[in-house]
Amino acid sequence: MALRTEHELHQRRRGRNVGLGLVLAAFVVLVFGLSVVKVTRGDPMQGFDHVVRPEMAPADPATGGNG
Repeated sequence: MALRTEHELHQRRRGRNVGLGLVLAAFVVLVFGLSVVKVTRGDPMQGFDHVVRPEMAPADPATGGNG
């Protein structure tokens, strides 16, 4: 059985797939790098957890001040 020559459409499709794969890999590397930097910086991480935090609420609602 002889090998068939590859059609031009398949070559273009392979090129697009390789390009998309590289873009997705770059995105994964970017997200991983940002995650590593955030964890290693050691900043206090406060996420939005639907709970009122005392440091965010004003002490006196009438004046809006903290003290």
